[in-house]
Amino acid sequence: MAKKKDDLTEEAKKIKSELAKLKEKKKVLDSKPAKKPKSEKPAKEKKAKPAKEKAAKPAKEKKPKSEKPAKEKSAKPVKEKKLTKKELEEAKKEAERTLEEELEEQLTDEEIENFQIEKVDMERLTNRVCDILAEKESAGMFQSELWKKLKLSSRDGSRLALKLERMGTINREKLLEKGRWTYKLILKKTPISTLSIEDAPCLVCPVEQKCSLEGEISPRNCQFIEDWVLAEMKKPAKAK
Repeated sequence: MAKKKDDLTEEAKKIKSELAKLKEKKKVLDSKPAKKPKSEKPAKEKKAKPAKEKAAKPAKEKKPKSEKPAKEKSAKPVKEKKLTKKELEEAKKEAERTLEEELEEQLTDEEIENFQIEKVDMERLTNRVCDILAEKESAGMFQSELWKKLKLSSRDGSRLALKLERMGTINREKLLEKGRWTYKLILKKTPISTLSIEDAPCLVCPVEQKCSLEGEISPRNCQFIEDWVLAEMKKPAKAK
C-alpha cells in the first residue's frame, strides 16, 4: 500500500511541473505584441455614368390582313340506296313477323302437337277456349284478349293456338291491330267432351238392358234421369 501511495505522489508532482511549464509559455506568448494587420486601402468607387435613355419609338401597327372567308363546301346529299323488289318483300315480311311465326321456325311439328303447360289440364283448357270462341261465333276473338282472360303468357298462348290449329279446332286470321300484327282466333269445330254426361245415371244404370223408348222402362219416365237433370240445373253456372 505504501508503494502505491509513493507512485501516486510522484505522478502528481510530474503533472504539477508540466502545468507550471505550460503557464510560463502562455505568459511569454501573451507578452509579445500582436502583429497589426495590413491596412487595406478602400477601393475607389467608380461613378456610374448615367445611361442615355433612348426614346422608345412607337411600334408600327400592322394592319390586319383581310381574311378571305373560307368557301363552304356544300354537303352533297347522300343518295339512298334503292332496295330491290326482293329486298322490299323481305323487309315487309320481317315487319309483319309475329311470335307464332318465330315459334313455327324454332319448333318441330311434334313439339307443337304435344305441347303441354305444366300443372294444367290441357283437355279442360281446350274446352274452355272452345266455349269462349263459340260465344263469339264467326266474329272470332283477338288472341291477346283470349290469353288475358285465361291468364296465359303470350308465349304459351301462341303455342296453344298453333296446337289447336294443327288439330283443326280453330282458324287463325292474321290482322293488323293498333300498328301490330296479331291473330284473330275463330272456332272451326267444337271438340267432343264427356264432361256433360260424366254423372249421367245411364252409365251405371242397373236396368240398362231393359231400357227402351217404347218399353216399360224408358228414358221418358225414368226417375233417375229426372233427378240428375234437376241436380244439374241447381249447380251454379261457371263463370265465363
